[in-house]
Amino acid sequence: MSREQQEMVDLEAQTQKAAAAADDDDPGLGGGTTTVTTATSCIFNNCSNPITLKFHDVVYQIKIHRAAGGFLRKSTKTEEKVILNGLTGVVRPGEMLAMLGPSGSGKTTLLTALGGRLAGGRLAGTITYNGKPFSNSLKRSTGFVTQDDVMYPHLTVTETLVFTALLRLDKSYTKEEKVMHAEEVITQLGLTKCKNSIIGGGGFLRGVSGGERKRVSIGQEMLINPSLLFLDEPTSGLDSTTAQRIVSKLCELAKRGRTVVMTIHQPSSRLFYMFHKVLLLSEGNSLYFGEGTRVMEYFAGIGFAPSVAMNPADFLLDLANGIGTAPEDEDKESKSTIKQTLALAFKNHLEDRLKQELCATEDCFIKHGHEHKHSDRWPTTWWQQFTILLKRGVKERKHHSFSGIKVAQVLVVAFISGLLWWQSEASNLQDKIGLLFFYSAFWGFFPLFNAIFTFPKERMMLEKERSSGMYRLSSYFMSRIVGDLPMELILPSVFVVVTYWMAGMKPTAGNFLSTLFVLLYSVLVAQGLGLAIGALVMDQQSATILGSVLMLSFLLAGGYYVQNVPPFIAWIRYLSISHYTYKLLMGSQFKPGDTYPCGGGSSCLVGDYPGIKKVGLDGQGVSAIALGIMFVGYRLIAYVALMRIGMAKRRK
Repeated sequence: MSREQQEMVDLEAQTQKAAAAADDDDPGLGGGTTTVTTATSCIFNNCSNPITLKFHDVVYQIKIHRAAGGFLRKSTKTEEKVILNGLTGVVRPGEMLAMLGPSGSGKTTLLTALGGRLAGGRLAGTITYNGKPFSNSLKRSTGFVTQDDVMYPHLTVTETLVFTALLRLDKSYTKEEKVMHAEEVITQLGLTKCKNSIIGGGGFLRGVSGGERKRVSIGQEMLINPSLLFLDEPTSGLDSTTAQRIVSKLCELAKRGRTVVMTIHQPSSRLFYMFHKVLLLSEGNSLYFGEGTRVMEYFAGIGFAPSVAMNPADFLLDLANGIGTAPEDEDKESKSTIKQTLALAFKNHLEDRLKQELCATEDCFIKHGHEHKHSDRWPTTWWQQFTILLKRGVKERKHHSFSGIKVAQVLVVAFISGLLWWQSEASNLQDKIGLLFFYSAFWGFFPLFNAIFTFPKERMMLEKERSSGMYRLSSYFMSRIVGDLPMELILPSVFVVVTYWMAGMKPTAGNFLSTLFVLLYSVLVAQGLGLAIGALVMDQQSATILGSVLMLSFLLAGGYYVQNVPPFIAWIRYLSISHYTYKLLMGSQFKPGDTYPCGGGSSCLVGDYPGIKKVGLDGQGVSAIALGIMFVGYRLIAYVALMRIGMAKRRK
């Protein structure tokens, strides 16, 4: 044995010893020094419904549209690109599979396919769970931790896990039992010290650390005591010590009868030897599938051995990138040759044995016949989902809706408006209707742009939670609508209270309440339009542009700026929120028989004033009905648009 090979053997022995010691010396994640009570261990006990995952000859293709032709003559050319090329493997309960490979090798695509979440493209092959295809009932026993930790930034660690427990645990559990489960997960994952800290997010909102954030994501999936756990790069962006603690905990979970599958980019050597099985991918092809402890022996047997002692994961990634052991392997042609050689070696040496292992596993399915039975598709009732989502939504969004800058913005504009229209005299009719139109303009734009960002910001959260089967879309949508009501109505109410009396409008309770009601009514309609635009476009910049164009068009056709609108474009006013709001606001202040001083000591009818006559004081009921249709219609459009997300996730 050469000196270099002896160094490799010594390094592997040291890393295996370090990995074994890590399981016993990890006080932060329930290792050997952590005492686990009987009540706490119930969430992490041996898996009651073990799942054997089998995938055979999995192929996934997508269509790519490429531009073709010259500068003046362009066309699109559609090509088929193979992302996964005939992948096969099996993972049993108690095993942890790590999928390695460079960026673009197909790791996340395969993980998503195995987790039943792959949308679009053409997926072929067989993926079974105890011999059965993926189903909604199986989803209840499956955890999926995405690479991006999607959580609400203003909720604490405890609130995040408690709300998840209330939504995901079966309705047979009481609320107290669900809260207890959340507390158990906090203890087991070593999150006790930060349990009352907020999650935090981008910008200046500081929260828990990256490792704690990742453990909270894992904890959300562990709440349901999953039989099958998928993780997409759980150590991404973490230091080696934190990454080791997380993988050590996942290894412990696997030992208790769970099936754990993860993607990982470049693990350290001590992490590598924790994996029971390793799948090495390169451009969608399998280069190795088998025990992690035998991977170096396998590649040495086919003529690929490192020239110096190195991390096995680094060596495997070099091979997956087409980099061999000699300096001349660096050119593009050699890289392609090495990849082809390794893929062919896998077919010749490993594929047949792997398929035999799958056949043996098939007999196990028939013999044991594990079933996952859930009587209902949803873990909780519609009303439970609605109330929990409502409470969670109010807790999260109150920080945004009542932020200091928003309150200051409304108050500053209110006082400036009150001073500009200070105690306007009855003869200044143009000023009074100008204030009413300003009401409709300002409170058309303000709620519109608040609502436009609602669904684009929550798209990732909605996709994550809906794909886990946490709640119905209808319960989520209604909780959003109801939860936003008090937050959307308080600020315009304050605005009216300030400006109405400062501007010297009619000082009667009836006129004041009528003005307030009309304004709040229009705010809800404008909010509905914003929700519809946001749900349809799902892009903040594009939605903002579309909302601006629509609302400016509605304002121009509202009846204040242009009173003699050409007939060929006059139809816009019938779609204009501003037009109907302006009309109702004038009706709240003026009646057809009212008069105003018009000079020379005489009085004139308010209805004959040019600025009012063109809009008219009649048709108040029609305007209210028109806004009511918009109130319902815009929200229906938003709901139907959100349904596309769920359908896109299910479409294969």
